Amino acid sequence: MSYKSDIEIAREAQKRPIMEIGEKIGIGSDDLLPYGHDKAKVSQSFINSVQDRPNGKLILVTAINPTPAGEGKTTTTVGLGDGLNHIGKKAMICIREASLGPNFGMKGGAAGGGYAQVVPMEDMNLHFTGDFHAITSAHSLLSAMLDNHIYWGNEQDIDTRRVVWRRVVDMNDRALRQITCSLGGVANGFPREAGFDITVASEVMAILCLANDLKDLEKRLGDMIVAYRRDRSPVFCRDIKAAGAMTVLLKDAMQPNLVQTLENNPAFVHGGPFANIAHGCNSVIATTTALKLADYVVTEAGFGADLGAEKFMNIKCRKAGIAPSVVVCVATVRAMKMNGGVAKADLGAENVEAVKKGCPNLGRHIENLKSFGVPVVVAINHFVTDTDAEVEAIKAYVSEHGAEAVLSRHWELGSEGSADLARKVAEVADAGQANFAPIYPDEMSLADKIQTIAKRIYRADEALMDQKIRDQLKLWEDQGYGHLPVCMAKTQYSFTTDPNRRGAPTGHSVPVREVRLSAGAGFVVVVCGEIMTMPGLPRVPSAENIHLNDAGQIEGLF
Repeated sequence: MSYKSDIEIAREAQKRPIMEIGEKIGIGSDDLLPYGHDKAKVSQSFINSVQDRPNGKLILVTAINPTPAGEGKTTTTVGLGDGLNHIGKKAMICIREASLGPNFGMKGGAAGGGYAQVVPMEDMNLHFTGDFHAITSAHSLLSAMLDNHIYWGNEQDIDTRRVVWRRVVDMNDRALRQITCSLGGVANGFPREAGFDITVASEVMAILCLANDLKDLEKRLGDMIVAYRRDRSPVFCRDIKAAGAMTVLLKDAMQPNLVQTLENNPAFVHGGPFANIAHGCNSVIATTTALKLADYVVTEAGFGADLGAEKFMNIKCRKAGIAPSVVVCVATVRAMKMNGGVAKADLGAENVEAVKKGCPNLGRHIENLKSFGVPVVVAINHFVTDTDAEVEAIKAYVSEHGAEAVLSRHWELGSEGSADLARKVAEVADAGQANFAPIYPDEMSLADKIQTIAKRIYRADEALMDQKIRDQLKLWEDQGYGHLPVCMAKTQYSFTTDPNRRGAPTGHSVPVREVRLSAGAGFVVVVCGEIMTMPGLPRVPSAENIHLNDAGQIEGLF
Protein backbone atom coordinates (compact mmCIF):
# COMPACT_ATOMS: atom_id res chain seq x y z
CA MET A 1 0.00 0.00 0.00
CA SER A 2 1.41 3.39 -0.97
CA TYR A 3 1.12 6.50 1.17
CA LYS A 4 1.17 10.14 0.19
CA SER A 5 4.34 12.09 0.95
CA ASP A 6 4.34 14.76 3.64
CA ILE A 7 4.47 17.53 1.08
CA GLU A 8 1.57 16.04 -0.91
CA ILE A 9 -0.55 15.92 2.25
CA ALA A 10 0.45 19.47 3.21
CA ARG A 11 -0.41 20.75 -0.26
CA GLU A 12 -3.96 19.40 0.08
CA ALA A 13 -4.51 21.10 3.45
CA GLN A 14 -7.73 23.08 3.85
CA LYS A 15 -6.11 26.04 5.56
CA ARG A 16 -8.15 28.77 7.21
CA PRO A 17 -7.17 32.48 7.03
CA ILE A 18 -4.65 33.20 9.77
CA MET A 19 -6.94 35.86 11.26
CA GLU A 20 -9.49 33.11 11.99
CA ILE A 21 -6.84 31.04 13.73
CA GLY A 22 -5.94 34.06 15.84
CA GLU A 23 -9.59 34.56 16.81
CA LYS A 24 -9.71 30.99 18.16
CA ILE A 25 -7.26 31.95 20.89
CA GLY A 26 -8.38 35.54 21.37
CA ILE A 27 -5.84 37.39 19.25
CA GLY A 28 -7.57 40.16 17.28
CA SER A 29 -6.58 41.18 13.78
CA ASP A 30 -5.02 44.41 15.06
CA ASP A 31 -2.50 42.35 17.02
CA LEU A 32 -1.46 40.14 14.11
CA LEU A 33 1.09 41.16 11.49
CA PRO A 34 0.21 38.90 8.53
CA TYR A 35 2.82 37.35 6.28
CA GLY A 36 0.47 36.34 3.49
CA HIS A 37 -2.81 34.57 4.31
CA ASP A 38 -1.57 31.67 6.42
CA LYS A 39 1.04 32.99 8.84
CA ALA A 40 1.42 36.03 11.06
CA LYS A 41 3.48 37.50 13.87
CA VAL A 42 1.94 38.35 17.25
CA SER A 43 2.46 41.90 18.51
CA GLN A 44 4.42 42.62 21.67
CA SER A 45 1.56 44.83 22.90
CA PHE A 46 -0.79 41.83 22.84
CA ILE A 47 1.77 39.67 24.63
CA ASN A 48 2.09 42.33 27.33
CA SER A 49 -1.71 42.52 27.70
CA VAL A 50 -2.17 38.86 28.68
CA GLN A 51 0.51 38.59 31.35
CA ASP A 52 -1.98 38.74 34.23
CA ARG A 53 -3.84 35.64 33.03
CA PRO A 54 -3.28 32.25 34.72
CA ASN A 55 -1.08 29.69 32.97
CA GLY A 56 -2.39 26.59 31.26
CA LYS A 57 -0.72 23.21 31.69
CA LEU A 58 2.61 22.64 29.98
CA ILE A 59 3.20 19.30 28.25
CA LEU A 60 6.73 18.45 27.14
CA VAL A 61 7.29 15.97 24.33
CA THR A 62 10.69 14.29 24.26
CA ALA A 63 12.01 10.96 22.97
CA ILE A 64 14.46 8.11 23.25
CA ASN A 65 17.90 8.56 21.66
CA PRO A 66 17.45 9.15 17.91
CA THR A 67 18.06 6.21 15.58
CA PRO A 68 18.06 5.87 11.79
CA ALA A 69 14.74 4.02 12.26
CA GLY A 70 13.01 7.30 13.14
CA GLU A 71 11.06 8.33 16.23
CA GLY A 72 8.74 11.17 15.12
CA LYS A 73 8.96 13.60 18.03
CA THR A 74 7.61 16.64 16.17
CA THR A 75 4.97 14.51 14.45
CA THR A 76 3.82 13.32 17.88
CA THR A 77 3.87 16.87 19.27
CA VAL A 78 1.57 18.04 16.49
CA GLY A 79 -0.59 14.91 16.67
CA LEU A 80 -1.01 15.27 20.43
CA GLY A 81 -1.98 18.93 20.10
CA ASP A 82 -4.59 18.03 17.49
CA GLY A 83 -5.75 15.12 19.64
CA LEU A 84 -6.32 17.34 22.66
CA ASN A 85 -8.45 19.70 20.59
CA HIS A 86 -10.29 16.71 19.12
CA ILE A 87 -11.39 15.53 22.60
CA GLY A 88 -12.66 19.00 23.46
CA LYS A 89 -9.66 20.61 25.14
CA LYS A 90 -8.30 24.05 24.28
CA ALA A 91 -4.73 23.32 23.23
CA MET A 92 -1.84 25.00 21.42
CA ILE A 93 1.39 23.70 19.97
CA CYS A 94 4.83 25.35 20.30
CA ILE A 95 7.67 24.05 18.14
CA ARG A 96 10.94 25.29 16.66
CA GLU A 97 11.55 26.71 13.23
CA ALA A 98 13.47 24.63 10.68
CA SER A 99 17.05 25.31 9.63
CA LEU A 100 17.89 25.34 5.93
CA GLY A 101 21.02 23.25 6.57
CA PRO A 102 19.25 20.04 7.66
CA ASN A 103 16.45 20.63 5.14
CA PHE A 104 18.89 20.37 2.25
CA GLY A 105 21.11 17.86 4.04
CA MET A 106 19.92 14.64 5.63
CA LYS A 107 17.46 15.34 8.45
CA GLY A 108 14.71 17.07 6.49
CA GLY A 109 12.23 19.61 7.83
CA ALA A 110 10.65 20.25 11.18
CA ALA A 111 6.91 20.54 10.55
CA GLY A 112 5.80 17.05 11.57
CA GLY A 113 4.71 14.35 9.15
CA GLY A 114 1.81 12.46 7.64
CA TYR A 115 -1.52 13.78 8.93
CA ALA A 116 0.12 15.45 11.92
CA GLN A 117 1.76 18.49 10.36
CA VAL A 118 1.97 22.23 10.78
CA VAL A 119 1.32 24.24 7.62
CA PRO A 120 2.35 26.01 5.43
CA MET A 121 4.93 23.21 5.37
CA GLU A 122 6.95 24.59 2.45
CA ASP A 123 7.28 28.07 3.95
CA MET A 124 8.10 26.73 7.41
CA ASN A 125 10.93 24.63 6.04
CA LEU A 126 12.34 27.39 3.84
CA HIS A 127 12.44 31.16 4.50
CA PHE A 128 9.26 31.32 6.63
CA THR A 129 8.98 34.86 8.10
CA GLY A 130 12.69 35.62 7.83
CA ASP A 131 13.61 35.07 11.50
CA PHE A 132 16.72 33.01 10.75
CA HIS A 133 17.86 35.54 8.15
CA ALA A 134 17.49 38.30 10.75
CA ILE A 135 19.55 36.30 13.25
CA THR A 136 22.21 35.62 10.62
CA SER A 137 22.30 39.34 9.75
CA ALA A 138 22.54 40.46 13.38
CA HIS A 139 25.32 37.97 14.03
CA SER A 140 27.13 39.09 10.85
CA LEU A 141 26.81 42.74 11.85
CA LEU A 142 28.68 42.03 15.08
CA SER A 143 31.33 40.08 13.14
CA ALA A 144 31.83 43.02 10.79
CA MET A 145 31.91 45.59 13.62
CA LEU A 146 34.40 43.51 15.59
CA ASP A 147 36.88 43.29 12.70
CA ASN A 148 36.23 46.94 11.88
CA HIS A 149 37.09 47.88 15.47
CA ILE A 150 40.41 46.06 15.18
CA TYR A 151 41.10 47.67 11.78
CA TRP A 152 40.54 51.24 13.05
CA GLY A 153 43.06 51.14 15.89
CA ASN A 154 41.80 48.39 18.24
CA GLU A 155 40.84 50.73 21.10
CA GLN A 156 39.81 47.71 23.23
CA ASP A 157 43.30 46.17 22.86
CA ILE A 158 41.83 42.92 21.53
CA ASP A 159 44.30 40.07 21.17
CA THR A 160 43.52 38.97 17.61
CA ARG A 161 44.64 35.45 18.52
CA ARG A 162 41.81 35.31 21.05
CA VAL A 163 38.81 36.40 19.01
CA VAL A 164 36.12 33.86 19.96
CA TRP A 165 33.25 35.29 17.90
CA ARG A 166 32.82 33.14 14.78
CA ARG A 167 30.69 33.85 11.74
CA VAL A 168 27.48 32.00 10.80
CA VAL A 169 25.50 30.91 7.75
CA ASP A 170 22.27 28.87 7.72
CA MET A 171 23.61 26.08 5.53
CA ASN A 172 25.63 22.90 6.04
CA ASP A 173 29.02 23.87 4.59
CA ARG A 174 32.00 21.99 6.00
CA ALA A 175 34.44 24.04 3.88
CA LEU A 176 33.76 27.05 6.14
CA ARG A 177 34.45 25.36 9.48
CA GLN A 178 37.94 26.83 9.66
CA ILE A 179 39.04 29.75 7.50
CA THR A 180 41.62 32.52 7.30
CA CYS A 181 40.11 35.98 6.96
CA SER A 182 41.30 39.54 6.23
CA LEU A 183 43.82 38.44 3.59
CA GLY A 184 44.78 40.85 0.84
CA GLY A 185 47.01 43.46 2.43
CA VAL A 186 46.67 46.58 4.55
CA ALA A 187 43.30 47.67 3.16
CA ASN A 188 41.62 44.45 4.31
CA GLY A 189 42.71 44.36 7.93
CA PHE A 190 44.84 42.00 9.99
CA PRO A 191 44.87 38.35 8.84
CA ARG A 192 43.70 35.83 11.44
CA GLU A 193 42.09 32.43 11.75
CA ALA A 194 38.30 32.34 11.91
CA GLY A 195 35.44 30.02 11.06
CA PHE A 196 31.73 29.59 10.49
CA ASP A 197 29.04 27.84 12.51
CA ILE A 198 25.50 27.10 11.34
CA THR A 199 23.07 29.90 12.30
CA VAL A 200 21.19 27.72 14.78
CA ALA A 201 24.44 27.38 16.77
CA SER A 202 24.77 31.16 17.12
CA GLU A 203 24.54 32.57 20.64
CA VAL A 204 22.23 35.20 19.11
CA MET A 205 19.75 32.40 18.38
CA ALA A 206 19.98 31.08 21.95
CA ILE A 207 19.48 34.60 23.33
CA LEU A 208 16.44 35.31 21.15
CA CYS A 209 14.88 32.09 22.45
CA LEU A 210 15.54 32.91 26.12
CA ALA A 211 14.86 36.67 26.16
CA ASN A 212 11.63 37.96 27.71
CA ASP A 213 11.31 41.11 25.60
CA LEU A 214 13.34 43.51 23.45
CA LYS A 215 14.93 45.22 26.45
CA ASP A 216 16.08 41.87 27.83
CA LEU A 217 17.25 40.89 24.34
CA GLU A 218 19.46 43.99 24.01
CA LYS A 219 20.99 43.47 27.45
CA ARG A 220 21.77 39.82 26.73
CA LEU A 221 23.31 40.70 23.35
CA GLY A 222 25.52 43.26 25.05
CA ASP A 223 26.67 40.62 27.56
CA MET A 224 28.06 38.29 24.88
CA ILE A 225 31.83 37.78 25.01
CA VAL A 226 33.41 38.27 21.58
CA ALA A 227 37.14 38.27 22.31
CA TYR A 228 39.80 38.61 25.00
CA ARG A 229 42.44 41.26 25.56
CA ARG A 230 46.13 40.57 26.02
CA ASP A 231 45.57 40.62 29.77
CA ARG A 232 42.93 37.86 29.27
CA SER A 233 40.04 40.13 30.30
CA PRO A 234 36.85 39.64 28.23
CA VAL A 235 35.64 42.01 25.53
CA PHE A 236 31.85 42.18 25.39
CA CYS A 237 29.52 42.96 22.51
CA ARG A 238 28.58 46.17 24.33
CA ASP A 239 32.25 47.23 24.17
CA ILE A 240 31.98 47.08 20.37
CA LYS A 241 28.73 49.10 20.59
CA ALA A 242 26.81 46.62 18.43
CA ALA A 243 23.94 45.54 20.70
CA GLY A 244 21.56 48.38 19.78
CA ALA A 245 21.80 47.88 16.02
CA MET A 246 21.55 44.11 16.44
CA THR A 247 18.33 44.56 18.41
CA VAL A 248 16.92 46.71 15.60
CA LEU A 249 17.59 43.87 13.15
CA LEU A 250 15.89 41.40 15.52
CA LYS A 251 12.84 43.44 16.56
CA ASP A 252 10.44 41.55 14.25
CA ALA A 253 12.17 38.20 14.74
CA MET A 254 11.40 38.48 18.47
CA GLN A 255 7.66 38.21 17.77
CA PRO A 256 6.25 34.64 17.76
CA ASN A 257 4.93 33.24 14.48
CA LEU A 258 1.33 31.99 14.44
CA VAL A 259 0.44 29.22 11.99
CA GLN A 260 -1.96 26.23 12.02
CA THR A 261 -2.02 22.45 11.91
CA LEU A 262 -3.67 20.43 9.15
CA GLU A 263 -6.75 20.44 11.40
CA ASN A 264 -6.71 24.25 11.75
CA ASN A 265 -5.50 24.30 15.35
CA PRO A 266 -3.20 27.16 16.42
CA ALA A 267 0.56 26.72 16.65
CA PHE A 268 3.45 29.01 17.55
CA VAL A 269 6.59 28.23 15.55
CA HIS A 270 9.42 30.37 16.82
CA GLY A 271 13.19 30.09 17.15
CA GLY A 272 15.41 27.06 16.72
CA PRO A 273 18.61 26.83 18.77
CA PHE A 274 20.89 23.87 18.09
CA ALA A 275 20.08 21.05 20.51
CA ASN A 276 23.75 20.25 21.05
CA ILE A 277 25.61 23.52 21.44
CA ALA A 278 22.53 25.32 22.85
CA HIS A 279 19.32 24.35 24.64
CA GLY A 280 17.26 23.07 21.69
CA CYS A 281 13.82 24.52 22.53
CA ASN A 282 11.47 27.00 20.92
CA SER A 283 11.41 30.54 22.34
CA VAL A 284 10.47 31.38 25.92
CA ILE A 285 8.27 34.23 24.68
CA ALA A 286 6.23 31.85 22.47
CA THR A 287 5.82 29.22 25.19
CA THR A 288 4.90 31.64 27.96
CA THR A 289 2.45 33.48 25.71
CA ALA A 290 0.79 30.23 24.64
CA LEU A 291 0.36 29.28 28.31
CA LYS A 292 -1.78 32.43 28.72
CA LEU A 293 -3.96 31.55 25.71
CA ALA A 294 -4.66 27.81 26.04
CA ASP A 295 -5.49 25.28 28.74
CA TYR A 296 -2.83 22.90 27.42
CA VAL A 297 0.40 23.79 25.62
CA VAL A 298 2.30 21.00 23.87
CA THR A 299 5.96 21.72 23.18
CA GLU A 300 9.06 19.69 22.41
CA ALA A 301 12.77 19.62 23.14
CA GLY A 302 15.53 18.64 20.70
CA PHE A 303 17.02 15.16 20.29
CA GLY A 304 16.54 12.53 23.02
CA ALA A 305 15.54 13.17 26.62
CA ASP A 306 19.18 12.99 27.80
CA LEU A 307 19.94 16.17 25.84
CA GLY A 308 16.73 18.04 24.98
CA ALA A 309 14.57 17.31 28.01
CA GLU A 310 17.48 17.75 30.42
CA LYS A 311 18.18 21.21 28.99
CA PHE A 312 14.48 22.09 28.85
CA MET A 313 14.23 21.34 32.57
CA ASN A 314 17.57 22.69 33.79
CA ILE A 315 17.87 25.73 31.49
CA LYS A 316 14.57 26.81 29.93
CA CYS A 317 12.26 26.04 32.87
CA ARG A 318 14.75 27.50 35.34
CA LYS A 319 15.15 30.73 33.35
CA ALA A 320 11.50 31.16 32.35
CA GLY A 321 9.88 30.12 35.63
CA ILE A 322 7.74 27.43 34.01
CA ALA A 323 7.25 23.73 34.80
CA PRO A 324 5.78 20.79 32.86
CA SER A 325 2.72 19.01 34.23
CA VAL A 326 3.56 15.83 32.31
CA VAL A 327 6.28 14.61 29.95
CA VAL A 328 5.53 12.46 26.90
CA CYS A 329 8.44 10.25 25.83
CA VAL A 330 8.16 9.11 22.20
CA ALA A 331 9.36 5.68 21.16
CA THR A 332 8.79 3.42 18.18
CA VAL A 333 8.81 -0.33 17.78
CA ARG A 334 11.38 0.10 15.00
CA ALA A 335 13.73 2.09 17.22
CA MET A 336 13.42 -0.47 20.02
CA LYS A 337 14.39 -3.20 17.57
CA MET A 338 17.36 -1.17 16.36
CA ASN A 339 18.46 -0.62 19.98
CA GLY A 340 18.09 -4.39 20.33
CA GLY A 341 20.64 -5.00 17.57
CA VAL A 342 18.48 -5.35 14.43
CA ALA A 343 19.85 -3.85 11.20
CA LYS A 344 17.80 -1.10 9.53
CA ALA A 345 17.08 -3.31 6.52
CA ASP A 346 15.48 -5.94 8.77
CA LEU A 347 13.23 -3.69 10.86
CA GLY A 348 10.06 -4.66 8.97
CA ALA A 349 10.08 -8.25 10.23
CA GLU A 350 8.49 -9.07 13.59
CA ASN A 351 11.08 -9.53 16.33
CA VAL A 352 9.60 -9.34 19.82
CA GLU A 353 12.84 -10.41 21.50
CA ALA A 354 14.74 -7.54 19.85
CA VAL A 355 12.06 -5.12 21.05
CA LYS A 356 12.51 -6.38 24.61
CA LYS A 357 16.28 -6.19 24.27
CA GLY A 358 16.08 -2.57 23.09
CA CYS A 359 13.64 -1.36 25.77
CA PRO A 360 16.28 -0.51 28.43
CA ASN A 361 17.09 2.67 26.47
CA LEU A 362 13.47 3.74 26.93
CA GLY A 363 13.53 2.66 30.58
CA ARG A 364 16.57 4.84 31.27
CA HIS A 365 14.81 7.87 29.83
CA ILE A 366 11.69 7.21 31.91
CA GLU A 367 13.77 7.02 35.09
CA ASN A 368 15.66 10.20 34.21
CA LEU A 369 12.49 12.16 33.47
CA LYS A 370 10.89 11.06 36.72
CA SER A 371 13.95 12.31 38.59
CA PHE A 372 12.78 15.86 37.75
CA GLY A 373 9.56 15.20 39.68
CA VAL A 374 7.25 14.94 36.66
CA PRO A 375 4.98 12.07 35.61
CA VAL A 376 5.75 10.32 32.32
CA VAL A 377 3.52 8.93 29.57
CA VAL A 378 5.12 6.93 26.74
CA ALA A 379 3.76 7.51 23.23
CA ILE A 380 4.34 4.60 20.87
CA ASN A 381 4.42 6.34 17.50
CA HIS A 382 2.78 3.76 15.24
CA PHE A 383 4.38 2.45 12.05
CA VAL A 384 2.34 0.28 9.68
CA THR A 385 4.84 -2.59 10.06
CA ASP A 386 4.36 -2.80 13.85
CA THR A 387 2.75 -5.99 15.14
CA ASP A 388 0.45 -6.32 18.14
CA ALA A 389 2.95 -8.54 19.94
CA GLU A 390 5.74 -5.95 19.55
CA VAL A 391 3.51 -3.14 20.80
CA GLU A 392 2.41 -5.21 23.79
CA ALA A 393 6.04 -5.92 24.65
CA ILE A 394 6.72 -2.18 24.97
CA LYS A 395 3.53 -1.60 26.97
CA ALA A 396 4.45 -4.36 29.42
CA TYR A 397 7.99 -3.04 29.85
CA VAL A 398 6.79 0.53 30.44
CA SER A 399 4.21 -0.67 32.98
CA GLU A 400 7.00 -2.34 34.96
CA HIS A 401 8.71 1.08 35.12
CA GLY A 402 5.71 2.81 36.69
CA ALA A 403 4.35 4.52 33.57
CA GLU A 404 1.83 3.82 30.84
CA ALA A 405 2.46 3.46 27.11
CA VAL A 406 -0.24 4.45 24.62
CA LEU A 407 -0.22 3.54 20.94
CA SER A 408 -0.82 6.61 18.77
CA ARG A 409 -1.67 6.56 15.05
CA HIS A 410 -1.59 10.31 14.37
CA TRP A 411 0.74 9.99 11.35
CA GLU A 412 -1.86 7.87 9.56
CA LEU A 413 -5.15 9.15 11.02
CA GLY A 414 -4.52 12.62 12.46
CA SER A 415 -6.36 13.53 15.66
CA GLU A 416 -8.59 10.43 15.57
CA GLY A 417 -5.44 8.35 15.84
CA SER A 418 -4.05 10.36 18.76
CA ALA A 419 -7.26 10.71 20.79
CA ASP A 420 -6.35 7.90 23.24
CA LEU A 421 -2.94 9.46 23.86
CA ALA A 422 -4.55 12.87 24.36
CA ARG A 423 -7.00 11.50 26.93
CA LYS A 424 -4.25 9.84 28.94
CA VAL A 425 -1.98 12.93 28.81
CA ALA A 426 -4.81 15.25 29.86
CA GLU A 427 -5.76 12.89 32.68
CA VAL A 428 -2.22 12.82 34.03
CA ALA A 429 -1.75 16.59 33.61
CA ASP A 430 -5.05 17.30 35.38
CA ALA A 431 -4.17 15.00 38.28
CA GLY A 432 -1.61 17.57 39.43
CA GLN A 433 1.03 14.99 40.37
CA ALA A 434 3.99 17.00 39.10
CA ASN A 435 6.45 18.32 41.65
CA PHE A 436 9.03 19.72 39.27
CA ALA A 437 12.55 20.68 40.32
CA PRO A 438 15.83 20.95 38.35
CA ILE A 439 18.35 18.28 39.32
CA TYR A 440 20.95 20.77 40.59
CA PRO A 441 20.75 24.14 42.39
CA ASP A 442 22.13 27.43 41.05
CA GLU A 443 24.71 27.64 43.83
CA MET A 444 26.37 24.30 42.99
CA SER A 445 29.83 24.70 41.42
CA LEU A 446 30.08 24.44 37.62
CA ALA A 447 32.26 21.33 37.84
CA ASP A 448 29.76 19.64 40.17
CA LYS A 449 26.87 20.54 37.82
CA ILE A 450 28.72 18.78 35.01
CA GLN A 451 29.36 15.74 37.21
CA THR A 452 25.71 15.66 38.29
CA ILE A 453 24.44 15.43 34.72
CA ALA A 454 27.13 12.91 33.71
CA LYS A 455 26.30 10.62 36.62
CA ARG A 456 22.53 11.07 37.03
CA ILE A 457 21.46 11.43 33.39
CA TYR A 458 24.16 9.60 31.39
CA ARG A 459 24.90 7.11 34.24
CA ALA A 460 28.62 7.64 33.71
CA ASP A 461 31.15 6.90 36.43
CA GLU A 462 32.47 10.45 36.06
CA ALA A 463 33.05 13.39 33.75
CA LEU A 464 36.75 13.63 32.93
CA MET A 465 38.04 17.22 33.16
CA ASP A 466 41.72 18.12 33.05
CA GLN A 467 43.17 20.87 35.24
CA LYS A 468 42.99 23.47 32.47
CA ILE A 469 39.22 23.03 32.20
CA ARG A 470 38.76 23.03 35.98
CA ASP A 471 40.81 26.24 36.22
CA GLN A 472 38.67 27.85 33.51
CA LEU A 473 35.47 26.94 35.35
CA LYS A 474 36.90 28.33 38.59
CA LEU A 475 37.86 31.59 36.84
CA TRP A 476 34.31 32.01 35.52
CA GLU A 477 32.97 31.40 39.02
CA ASP A 478 35.30 34.10 40.35
CA GLN A 479 33.99 36.44 37.63
CA GLY A 480 30.39 35.91 38.77
CA TYR A 481 29.20 33.23 36.34
CA GLY A 482 29.13 30.32 38.78
CA HIS A 483 25.32 30.44 39.15
CA LEU A 484 24.75 29.64 35.46
CA PRO A 485 23.37 26.27 34.34
CA VAL A 486 25.52 24.05 32.14
CA CYS A 487 24.60 23.11 28.57
CA MET A 488 26.03 19.72 27.65
CA ALA A 489 27.14 19.29 24.03
CA LYS A 490 27.57 15.65 23.09
CA THR A 491 26.32 13.13 20.55
CA GLN A 492 22.56 12.72 20.51
CA TYR A 493 22.74 9.06 19.53
CA SER A 494 23.90 7.59 22.84
CA PHE A 495 24.02 8.17 26.58
CA THR A 496 27.80 8.00 26.09
CA THR A 497 30.02 10.12 23.84
CA ASP A 498 30.26 7.19 21.41
CA PRO A 499 27.43 7.56 18.85
CA ASN A 500 27.51 3.83 18.08
CA ARG A 501 26.88 2.68 21.66
CA ARG A 502 23.15 2.13 21.96
CA GLY A 503 20.95 0.86 24.76
CA ALA A 504 21.48 1.94 28.38
CA PRO A 505 25.23 1.59 29.00
CA THR A 506 26.93 2.00 32.38
CA GLY A 507 30.58 1.92 33.40
CA HIS A 508 31.63 4.64 30.97
CA SER A 509 33.13 8.09 31.42
CA VAL A 510 32.34 11.43 29.75
CA PRO A 511 35.47 13.24 28.52
CA VAL A 512 35.07 17.03 28.52
CA ARG A 513 37.02 18.46 25.58
CA GLU A 514 36.42 22.15 26.21
CA VAL A 515 34.08 24.61 27.91
CA ARG A 516 32.65 27.82 26.45
CA LEU A 517 30.94 30.69 28.22
CA SER A 518 27.72 31.91 26.61
CA ALA A 519 27.42 34.89 28.92
CA GLY A 520 24.56 36.52 27.02
CA ALA A 521 22.45 33.38 26.73
CA GLY A 522 23.24 32.59 30.35
CA PHE A 523 24.82 29.13 30.32
CA VAL A 524 28.19 27.38 30.11
CA VAL A 525 28.57 25.06 27.12
CA VAL A 526 30.38 21.81 27.96
CA VAL A 527 31.73 20.12 24.82
CA CYS A 528 32.05 16.35 25.26
CA GLY A 529 33.59 14.20 22.55
CA GLU A 530 33.35 15.23 18.89
CA ILE A 531 30.61 17.81 18.28
CA MET A 532 30.18 19.78 15.06
CA THR A 533 28.83 23.33 15.20
CA MET A 534 28.93 23.39 11.38
CA PRO A 535 27.50 20.15 9.95
CA GLY A 536 28.44 18.86 6.52
CA LEU A 537 26.23 17.52 3.76
CA PRO A 538 25.88 13.74 3.29
CA ARG A 539 27.13 11.97 0.16
CA VAL A 540 23.68 12.38 -1.40
CA PRO A 541 22.10 15.52 0.10
CA SER A 542 18.33 16.00 0.08
CA ALA A 543 18.89 19.09 -2.06
CA GLU A 544 19.53 16.82 -5.06
CA ASN A 545 15.86 15.77 -5.01
CA ILE A 546 14.26 19.16 -4.32
CA HIS A 547 12.87 20.99 -7.35
CA LEU A 548 9.86 22.80 -8.83
CA ASN A 549 7.43 20.72 -10.88
CA ASP A 550 5.69 21.85 -14.04
CA ALA A 551 2.94 23.48 -11.97
CA GLY A 552 5.50 25.56 -10.08
CA GLN A 553 5.04 23.52 -6.90
CA ILE A 554 7.91 22.41 -4.67
CA GLU A 555 8.76 18.70 -4.73
CA GLY A 556 11.15 16.74 -2.54
CA LEU A 557 10.84 18.54 0.81
CA PHE A 558 10.13 16.25 3.74
